[in-house]
Amino acid sequence: MRKALTVTGAGLLAVAAAWAAVVTFGQPGSGAATPRTAAAPATAAVTREDLVDTKTVDGSLTYSGERHLSTDASGTVTWVADEGAVVRRGRPLLKVDRKPVVLMYGRLPLYRELREGVSDGPDVEQLERNLKALGYGEYLTVDDHFSYATYLTVKEWQDDRGLPETGRVDGSQVVFLPGVARVTEAKVEVGDRVQPGRPVLTVSGVRRLVHVDLDTADQTLARKGAKVKVELPGGETVTGKISSVGAVAKASSGQDQSGKTTIDVDITLTKAPKTRLDQAPVDVEMESERHRNVLAVPVEALLALREGGFGVEVVEAGRTHIVPVETGAFGGGKVEITGAGLSEGTKVGVPAE
Repeated sequence: MRKALTVTGAGLLAVAAAWAAVVTFGQPGSGAATPRTAAAPATAAVTREDLVDTKTVDGSLTYSGERHLSTDASGTVTWVADEGAVVRRGRPLLKVDRKPVVLMYGRLPLYRELREGVSDGPDVEQLERNLKALGYGEYLTVDDHFSYATYLTVKEWQDDRGLPETGRVDGSQVVFLPGVARVTEAKVEVGDRVQPGRPVLTVSGVRRLVHVDLDTADQTLARKGAKVKVELPGGETVTGKISSVGAVAKASSGQDQSGKTTIDVDITLTKAPKTRLDQAPVDVEMESERHRNVLAVPVEALLALREGGFGVEVVEAGRTHIVPVETGAFGGGKVEITGAGLSEGTKVGVPAE
């Protein structure tokens, strides 16, 4: 729905009708009022500015890069990271038969066993880079070749982690992810039996973002790079920028959303919010229309004319008269106007507070 500062047609008529009682109008159909000397209760200056019409939509505060993890390990879960835990390079995500499944950084999944004599490739280089970063392999050369030095380094690392010292690495020991992982959901508990391919964890990155399931009727609001305002739980307000807009519409689920289709919109925040809650509901104020360099007055300055339409009460040299106006965009409690003789700085009447 629209925020309060965006005035609908009904609201505009109500404001104008309330204010109309304090001014004197001309004869019906005259298009202007007879000048009078009584001062308006209060005045405001006509300004020249950009007016932005906004719409507020529902969103949720979450984390970037959510994905589901499985492991090639087989056995009994003896430890699993808590939900909400942040796991860094070299640390275990879970343990199966007391043997850790360790996180390492990389964008290429561990799709094969890495060992001496295997084909060279970027997955080998990825492993060697992690071993170096963890302080192993003083004489190890980071390249795409699994050398004897790589073999010895892997054995040293396995010894320290309590893994069988085979000099080989596979998906029962390591999971590659792009960076630090936050555990969103543990899909197994201590005592569960796992087999290769069974989902064990849902994880995400640690960068906060806001996700919006945007009604396709409002898709013009979602422009990549556009700035938005986000009201967080507790009243904290932060700014953000639309970082991605989905290209595929999907049907929403839920009893109250039958037949509704949405697109995914992600928003990157300019600063980290204070709350650490995941999936917390937020309000997102998105820009629907911007009118640049227009004349604007407070909405309260509009008058409902007897012959129809709207006007403003212009105050000049202690006298006032009504000028009919055409209205345009609304935003920030102001309305765009055009009318004969109006310019930036013109004084218009507004209701006294």
